[in-house]
Amino acid sequence: MRDTRTTRPETTADAAAVREIHLAAFDTPLEADLVDALRADPAWIDGLSWVCAGADGTPVGHALLTRCHIGDVPALCLGPVAVRPEHQRTGAGSAVVRAALRAARALGERHVVVLGHPEYYPRFGFTRASAHGIALTVDVPDEALMVLTLDAGGPPPAGTVRYAEPFGI
Repeated sequence: MRDTRTTRPETTADAAAVREIHLAAFDTPLEADLVDALRADPAWIDGLSWVCAGADGTPVGHALLTRCHIGDVPALCLGPVAVRPEHQRTGAGSAVVRAALRAARALGERHVVVLGHPEYYPRFGFTRASAHGIALTVDVPDEALMVLTLDAGGPPPAGTVRYAEPFGI
């Protein structure tokens, strides 16, 4: 059977569907509210909010990259990432994350951090951030904070990650 999913940048018309994806994927509205807050924040970068749409064009997965800093160096933060429960474990999440990372690379972005499942994100090339001297101001499991370098320009900078204000970190 042919895979009929597509990935594409989020459009204004997708905002309600993206919110529904996050509400369906998580137990609380925190992630959905975070995405909405990030849309109004200076950390938002047009073209770095991506959806994975099913055969009928309805978004079923979402991945967001917003501006953060590692020390004083601009970087991106991956998250939230969500897939509707009935589409989880189908490749929709991987497809939308890969598409968002390709878009970031095309924009000349260099580094991406993620605070997430250490079993999931290494498939995209993420490695433990602490190995590069990267940390947060809050306690998280060491293996959950990861970093990815998008180009061959050298390793990521050491420093403390500063997320956009809506993250509250």
